[in-house]
Amino acid sequence: MRHRSVGDLMTPTVVCAQLGTPFEEIAHLLDEYGITAVPVVDDEGRPVGVVSGTDLLRKETSAGVGSTARDLMTSPAVVAEPGWNAVRAARTMDRRKVKRLPVVDDDGRLIGVISQSDLVQLFLRRDRAIEEEILEDVVVRTLGLTPSALVVEVTDGRVTLSGSVERRSLVPVTVRLCEGVDGVVDVVNRLGFDRDDTVHETTS
Repeated sequence: MRHRSVGDLMTPTVVCAQLGTPFEEIAHLLDEYGITAVPVVDDEGRPVGVVSGTDLLRKETSAGVGSTARDLMTSPAVVAEPGWNAVRAARTMDRRKVKRLPVVDDDGRLIGVISQSDLVQLFLRRDRAIEEEILEDVVVRTLGLTPSALVVEVTDGRVTLSGSVERRSLVPVTVRLCEGVDGVVDVVNRLGFDRDDTVHETTS
């Protein structure tokens, strides 16, 4: 199964500021594009910091508005890479207390931005899309069963599995595979099995 990466979820068109971008222009960018922060890049397009609306308010209160991004930004920038999975990006945001991460390529140049709202989209996938992925990737491709071998029902991201697998040891494996599908919030296990391969006969 291919899980969605930061590269899949990020916004590739990035609104950014230069080190010399003045206070007023940054404020205008945040307002015009409806964003809460803007990455600051150097002459080679590498993120060196981030200016948020909070940074602007703090500076306006303390020292007036005659400042540039260099004075306003929080530095260094906390960045993500396109190959990261969504969980790593979410944990980084939580640990560093930020809502957006600039995304950089192998050379450290800015190629996009991923926000908390982008990550939330994973859990807003339509139930039908989740059901189809479980049937195609888990049931058919991974377990080698026919699509009708198991019954998969999805409601608001909650997956209910019923039917029967060949061996008892496959039950927890199947559940874990379904839990790993993007958009799944819970798995209800109602699976049966044809043979208990977890019990070994002993001889005396």
